[in-house]
Formats: sequence, C-alpha cells, structure tokens
Amino acid sequence: MSASRVFVARLAGCAVFDPAGDRVGKVRDVLVVYRKNDPPRVVGLIVEIPGKRRVFVSIGRVTSIGGGQIITTGLINLRRFEQRGGEVRVIAEMLGRKVAFTDGSGEAAIEDVAIEELEPGEWQVDQLFVRRPKGASPFSKGQSAYVTWREVREVNPPGEAQSAEHLIASYSELKPADLANTLLDLPAQRRQEVAEELSDDRLADVLEEMPESDQVVILAGLGDDRAADVLDHMQPDDAADLIAQLPEERGEHLLELMEPEEADDVRFLLSYGPDTAGGLMTPEPIIVSADATVAEGLALIRRHDLPPALGAAVCVTLPPYEPPTGRFLGIVHFQRMLRYPPHERLGTLIDQGLEPVRADTSAAEVSRILASYDLVSVPVVDEKHRLVGVVTIDDVLDYLLPDDWRSHPEDAEVGRRAAARAQLTTGSIPIANGRRAGDGTR
Repeated sequence: MSASRVFVARLAGCAVFDPAGDRVGKVRDVLVVYRKNDPPRVVGLIVEIPGKRRVFVSIGRVTSIGGGQIITTGLINLRRFEQRGGEVRVIAEMLGRKVAFTDGSGEAAIEDVAIEELEPGEWQVDQLFVRRPKGASPFSKGQSAYVTWREVREVNPPGEAQSAEHLIASYSELKPADLANTLLDLPAQRRQEVAEELSDDRLADVLEEMPESDQVVILAGLGDDRAADVLDHMQPDDAADLIAQLPEERGEHLLELMEPEEADDVRFLLSYGPDTAGGLMTPEPIIVSADATVAEGLALIRRHDLPPALGAAVCVTLPPYEPPTGRFLGIVHFQRMLRYPPHERLGTLIDQGLEPVRADTSAAEVSRILASYDLVSVPVVDEKHRLVGVVTIDDVLDYLLPDDWRSHPEDAEVGRRAAARAQLTTGSIPIANGRRAGDGTR
C-alpha cells in the first residue's frame, strides 16, 4: 500500500520497480509545480535508469510508495529528462531555501519536504520541515518545526545564493560518478552553488568523473585559491588534463598556487604528449625496494584511498623510490603476493615476462599491451630505465572512449528492454518518445 505522506529527502536513491518486480532504476528527485493559492502539486519523479540516464516518470504512473521502494505501472518514457519552465526540483532546488513565517516570528531554512497523496495519482506538498537560525551559542543548532505550506512564504533576496547544504546532505551517500551526473542535471547556477559548498576532496572526486568541458566551467566559477586547493586533491593525471584545457596564463597561475609537490607532478605530466604513455600515466604508483616483504607490500595496497587499478601491483626499483626512481626492476602482482608467506621478499616474486613501456610509447600501443596480456596496469620508464609512472586501464578507457561517453544515447538500451518487459507483463503499450494525450507523460 502506498504511504499517504512521504518525506522527499528519504526518497533519494529508493529503487523503482515495474509490476513484474524488475528494477527499473532509482529516484533522484521529485518534480513539483507551484500553484497560486494551493500548495505545489507533484507532477512526477526524476528516475535514473541503467546507463545513468535520467528520465521523467509521471506521478500518475506510480502505484505505490513505501518500504523504501516505488512501484510503477511499467510505462516509462525513455527520453532524457529536461526541466520545463515552472517546474521545481524538490531536492535540488527547494531544500535550503529560506522561508519566512507568515505570523512574523522570523525566518527558517527548508530541510525536508513532505508530500501527501490526496487520491490515487494526485500528490501535493503537505508539510515542510524547517529549522530556524542558530542561537547565540556556537553549539546551538536552531529550533526545528513542521509547518504547512500556508504558514510560511519563500524569501530569497535577489542575488543571494541559495544554500546547498541540505542538497549535499541528501546526496552524501552517492558515489562520485553518480554525484557528477546529478550535478550535470542541475541548472547552471545551482550546480555552481553546490560545487562551492562541497569539500575540496569531494569536489575533486566529482570533477574527475565529469567531461573536461564541464570541469572547466565549474573551475572557472571558483576563486583561484579554491581552484588550486581542489586541483591539489585531484589525481595528478586528471589535474594535468584539466589544466591543459585552461588558458595558458590561468593554468600557470593555478600551478603556482598549488602545493609545490603536487604542482611538480602535474608539470611533469604536461611535458608529455596527451596521446603517449607519459601523457596517460599516473605518477604515483606503489614503489618498494627488492628487500621489501610480502607483508609490507600487502599493507601498502590495503590503503583505503588507493584506486583499485593502482593496488593491482607494486613496482620494484632501486633507490630513490620517488619517480623518476632508480633503475626499474619489475612489478609484483598482488595475486602472487597472496600465494607466498608474509616474510617472502618481493624481489624474488617479480613478473619476469612483463616489459615496461617507454614514456613516448603511443597510447594505441599501450592499449594493445593491456588487452593482449590481460593487464590492469603497465609500468612506464624513461630513456634511463627509471620508473616514472604507470598507465592503468581506467587511464586508457578515458582516452579511448568518446568525449560524451557519460551521456551516450545508446545508454538507454537497457531501459528499453525494461519497458519491453513491462509491455509483456501488462499488455500495455510503453511510451517511446513524445507525449500521448491525457497520460501525463513527457
């Protein structure tokens, strides 16, 4: 049975199913339209289907909301969602807005919105969960209250940025790639507001998952000091790719503001062509001496912040152990480390059959090597056979995939299959594109 009242922030990420029990996608937001004298009316849900594609599901197609899941009729329009004039996203645009109490008792910020079902297929905003400003005490959180729509009115002074704090809290559990897609769906101004309130490391992770053109736009909206701090937290190869897209003068200025060690890594990568192993590589592999033990190697790859591709192997070199290192000796795959006792020396476990590539090796040749030998990473050396970095499989995929791979039209194929299953289940005709009279689809 559908719940009669639901708080929207709790819907974020809820699974959406068709009548047959097949998962269609997950909720990303709720769409409402304002009315002159009545509370806003819910028109539908923004649902993410396989392929990270966001589509609109009319509220009239929702048969049940409850138990952390949503059941639909199975009829879904697969056209990518586009927000129309007059439509408002509750999570992305309403949370954080300031409201004033109509009785003159002050202002508050919206932290959550409750929607209520009036009759089957008819939902409207019922209550707001708001919080008044903090008191004088630094430990005061501010008094909260449940109010109806008529007890408050929105007050956003012209030019004042809307707080993105509550939106960020709603999406706190999203993986960086999912949050990146969510931000790209927001209006440009709101996207920038959210970016400004994200922490440096979180924003860095999100930017790494965006197309470079969108990275440039967001970075342009940040102050130079903040932009440099974010670049410090990005992987050096991603930071180098981003700086390469900026005007030369600003790119150099940001490098001067970055931490010297991080800036040196980025400058080092920028010295190589973008279609070479040197341009693709990550200059921060795990590097150990030949005398290091299996126990030490496993401890290094166990680090929480280490990308999986970099943790697939450790590189063995002569000192020094920072790129460019001493002479490169070879790599030890983590699976091989698991087969030997903790005290075994890594110098005896080197993969003798894997040759490193030179920094000037073409990206195409690196791709062939990774594919031919089923590798996750390949070491990169300079003309003196010193290790300068590793190229990982994700570096190569980013290079090979088209610029718009995150939003490629073919991503909707899985969604089409789900709609086809719904047709077989319900005997109805799924909506493919456009609007059908009277059905509320888009």
